[in-house]
Amino acid sequence: MEDLKLTIQPEDYSLLTDLYQLTMSACYVGEGLDQRRASFELSARRLPKGFGYAIAMGLAQALDYLESFRFSLDQISALQATGIFDDAPAEFWTVLETACFEGDVWAVPEGTAIFANEPFLRVEAPLWQAQLVETYLLNVINYQTLVATRAARLRDIAGKDATLLEFGTRRAFSPQASVWAARAALAGGLDATSNVLAALKLDRKPAGTMAHSLVMALGAIEGTESQAFHAFHRYFPGAPLLIDTYDTIAAAEMLSKQLQAGEIQLSGVRLDSGDLVDLSRKVRSLLPGVPIFASGDLDEYRIAELKAQGACIEGYGLGTQLVTGSPVNGVYKLVEIDGIPVMKEATGKMTYPGRKQIFRGENRDRLGLITEAANGEIPLLQLVLKQGERVNEPETIAEIRDRATVNVARLPKAVRCLENPVSIPVELSQALSELTDRTRSRHA
Repeated sequence: MEDLKLTIQPEDYSLLTDLYQLTMSACYVGEGLDQRRASFELSARRLPKGFGYAIAMGLAQALDYLESFRFSLDQISALQATGIFDDAPAEFWTVLETACFEGDVWAVPEGTAIFANEPFLRVEAPLWQAQLVETYLLNVINYQTLVATRAARLRDIAGKDATLLEFGTRRAFSPQASVWAARAALAGGLDATSNVLAALKLDRKPAGTMAHSLVMALGAIEGTESQAFHAFHRYFPGAPLLIDTYDTIAAAEMLSKQLQAGEIQLSGVRLDSGDLVDLSRKVRSLLPGVPIFASGDLDEYRIAELKAQGACIEGYGLGTQLVTGSPVNGVYKLVEIDGIPVMKEATGKMTYPGRKQIFRGENRDRLGLITEAANGEIPLLQLVLKQGERVNEPETIAEIRDRATVNVARLPKAVRCLENPVSIPVELSQALSELTDRTRSRHA
């Protein structure tokens, strides 16, 4: 029964937070600070190693969370039963009982290229609310941004004509993460996902081939690999076939004869092991015109190698390397309270004070204050939630994907390269630099 309780429902999300968010909120209530207007900004201190850029993702789920932010009486009772809050002010429970998110959110649109230390989301809300939502926002945005960035890099390297399929469900860090990963991968540039739940929820058609187990099971019972293929095609005519269970070349030769005899139709074959360059060339000679897909722990570096070595591959199945990896180091920091700019000065973790805007110019970004003029640049942060309600309808995956494609294409080659990429410069405006100096001197 205890394990059943760990299944997460949407109504549980208000408690999907770290304890200190709740204890700090209780303290704010006790000190009479809970309703002071606060601004927190979410940014990445650094990008994963080898990344010259990131693709912002996860905003849609963040807004869903904020719009439904509530505490039930059962949740409040469960918190009280812990004993942790025995000395918390009684008003804290009243605050939770009547809670709904009342703040504003500014964010860059999903699919936008971003760089380290650029705030790509800002929450402006009563202090206790802006504080409490930190954990969930970082969770959903950090992970989806990682996957979307990997997807964008894969698309950039594989090229616009390659078919890229997301196969990462079994390697994602949880069932919920697998759905988020599928969404982020599609929005970042992939064509389809094998995750049936994610595909159907996103009004997409799931994609896939078969596993070795079908070939082994049907082959053992019905006699041969060829009979296993025929059995599969009996129910899924022309579907791609996995041909490396036993002898890849022998399987391709057998399929070639059947194609020439007009006995079968075939929309593709998949290779999941072996020397992909050599095998794909030999299979291509036997099955001209039949798309060849490759899988097996592939990433953008491996795809670049395969292309450079002349592999005959039209599509790739991406799993482990797409949905895992070094995290985007997203942080969520207070930058203003009651109109007073604040900053963190810890070594290696300094933040800039005040509410900021990213001004995008030609091959450079300028980080300035929201009061500054754009000077011909494009302000990236947009108002997406006002007083707890969405400003616009949610974007489609296609719209986000198109934005990601355009954003990546506009980046200099030095930013997009896989080896030792160099991010575009992010300049501080004079006004922000002066505010930083004034804020720092106030702490001296």
